[in-house]
Amino acid sequence: MSRALLKFVRLSPTKARLIATEVSGMNAEKALASLQFMPNKAARVIYKVIASAVANSGLDAAQATVLSCRVDNGPILRRFSPRARGRATPIRKPTSHILVEVEKEEGGR
Repeated sequence: MSRALLKFVRLSPTKARLIATEVSGMNAEKALASLQFMPNKAARVIYKVIASAVANSGLDAAQATVLSCRVDNGPILRRFSPRARGRATPIRKPTSHILVEVEKEEGGR
């Protein structure tokens, strides 16, 4: 089993988890192919992390399975936007930590 970890990516963890649940448990080659055609920013980022995990394992993408794809909360960048009458409203810019674990596929398909 090998893994890849991407930390502090400027991406909402809530939106990234929607994509991560789609690809966990899939064959790595099929997961990469499906992520390539998704229009989300999270899909592009998770694609790179899965490709890195496959490269770390030394396997071909056809032989690997995405064991788990986990998205954790990172620190939130807090910014402020000026408003009327000298007030300010907060802007939250969330970050994520993405962990992908890949292992050799069981059985001959």
